[in-house]
Amino acid sequence: MASMPVPKRSAPALPPTSSNDLVLARDGLRLFDGKTLTGWVVTDFGGSGEVKVEDGKLILGMGVMTGVAWTNPIARINYEVELEAMRVDGSDFFCGLTFPVGENPCSLIVGGWGGGVVGLSSLDAEDAAHNETTSYLNFEKGRWYRIRLRVTPTAIQAWIDDDQVVDITTTGRKLSIRSEVESSRPLGFATWSTTGALRNIWMRPL
Repeated sequence: MASMPVPKRSAPALPPTSSNDLVLARDGLRLFDGKTLTGWVVTDFGGSGEVKVEDGKLILGMGVMTGVAWTNPIARINYEVELEAMRVDGSDFFCGLTFPVGENPCSLIVGGWGGGVVGLSSLDAEDAAHNETTSYLNFEKGRWYRIRLRVTPTAIQAWIDDDQVVDITTTGRKLSIRSEVESSRPLGFATWSTTGALRNIWMRPL
């Protein structure tokens, strides 16, 4: 992922919330209904591709950076986010998931820096290509990958399909995001020079 200009935010600023502000159903909260962008706003990164819903998929079209942000209250700790993501075209990250860890933001990058980097941005001011969560995977175009992210008061864990790709203790660590994805807070998705597809997006309490 190359250096990117700081975008203008189009999503409305949301007040701080705690995990008590949202009571999730036992089976979780479905964040994408497969038909509309209800609950989401298209983020204004500048040079964005088209965002659309098609055949049950949320499509983030190829542009400089393209994304959506969730506009309703969400849990900020003790939760999981699960979804399926696909790289449709392009060769960079097809799922940049920004998420809250209490009052701090962080991002899980899937397929960045030329197509294969997976990791958290940022950990102790080091991005997904340069910290201890960095790994490299071969992602096939046109294939769905199941992504699961778990956030607790002391840890962040993530899995792609059945493989754990992140397992980090967050106590005493500095969590942050790159300025380019500020518009994705508190929860959002982005792609970089790539068309990505998302479906089956859920948030569940722990």
